[in-house]
Amino acid sequence: MDVRQYVEETAKQAQRAYRVLANLSTDVKNRALLLMAEGIEQNAERIKEENLKDLKTGEEKGLSKALLDRLLLNDKRIAAMADGLRQVASLPDPVGEVVKMWKRPNGLMIGKMRVPIGVVGVIYESRPNVTADTAGLCVKSGNAVLLRGGSEAINSNRVIVDVLKEACEKAGVPSDAVSFLDTTDRKAVEVMLKLDEYIDLIVPRGGEGLIRFVAENSKIPVVYHYKGVCHTYVDKYADLKMAEEICFNAKVQRPGVCNAMETMLVHKDVASEFLPVICNRLREAGVEIRGCEKTREIVPWVKPAMEDDWYEEYLDLVLAVKVVESFEEAVEHINRYGSHHSDAIVTKDYERGMRFLREVDSAAVYVNASTRFTDGYEFGLGAEMGISTQKLHVRGPMGLEDLTCCKYIVLGCGHIRE
Repeated sequence: MDVRQYVEETAKQAQRAYRVLANLSTDVKNRALLLMAEGIEQNAERIKEENLKDLKTGEEKGLSKALLDRLLLNDKRIAAMADGLRQVASLPDPVGEVVKMWKRPNGLMIGKMRVPIGVVGVIYESRPNVTADTAGLCVKSGNAVLLRGGSEAINSNRVIVDVLKEACEKAGVPSDAVSFLDTTDRKAVEVMLKLDEYIDLIVPRGGEGLIRFVAENSKIPVVYHYKGVCHTYVDKYADLKMAEEICFNAKVQRPGVCNAMETMLVHKDVASEFLPVICNRLREAGVEIRGCEKTREIVPWVKPAMEDDWYEEYLDLVLAVKVVESFEEAVEHINRYGSHHSDAIVTKDYERGMRFLREVDSAAVYVNASTRFTDGYEFGLGAEMGISTQKLHVRGPMGLEDLTCCKYIVLGCGHIRE
């Protein structure tokens, strides 16, 4: 069977599984999720062995530290995968929820009910934990998932899918509800993007190149974010010790992810006091800092920032720094150069904090907290399909409700239209 036939047949199987899954009870779906979590834990050593193969291959191919970090599955991350599945199981089932009901003058009752979207295709790079996260969310929301991971994680993804499928079978869920394209052939993605007869939504997760390719070539609706150019603005009314801790965490805690800070903005009134402290601490942590002229006047060893730096998603220990004249300049900079992902202000002034929430046009906006919290698990969603920087049909971490749409339900008593 060639790649085109293989992908099409796998998509058909996923669609058949969806027809069954969409009508299963919450108890059956939750049982599948709990068995998935149990299976992940019981197969932790096997998963790490397969992951080690991918890591060794990645090192041989010269993958960056950021990509290798995304690829790594250690005990902590495997435990988090299992915890995420259990958290999704504990959440209310959105399927079948009647979100609104009203009565017309003629007595006709009209409402809106949540239903699954259908077959969700997920195309992703590195991060094999995405396999479990997306499968769990899709099963709970009544959607079949068709997974196409990157070649760099093929062994990790394969073993995780085996565990998830086995759990589905034990619970009474069609195993094809979690379908996987077990091929590294890039043509598989091209074929997948044209199968609008079988796939209802595409969610790409990976680098900007992958996202753009999917968005430009898909016949199927796509939910995506291109990149995470996240900002932290240290206001003139900031608690500078708090600002130091927030900025350090946002940049250093895990620099290779999309919610890490890439640009730090500092109000001119506190720049002379704040910049030497935070820049020295960041340098000690291995961060390369690229600053505007005013930043370099205060901290001379900082490298000069170019115009391109303000647009850059480094995904590494590199940070752009700019001194701004005002709150308004900070907001204008974020809305101009940012990617509408996650942006934060550090301030003790309530009104400025509220203005920041209103005026910054991003999926997640923070007051006095690190942007690193933009995550489905941290938001209490159990897991996420991805973080959307679009405005239709979902924005920010995509959880259970975002994997449903509404259909109208109409209740009558022999009503006919005059």
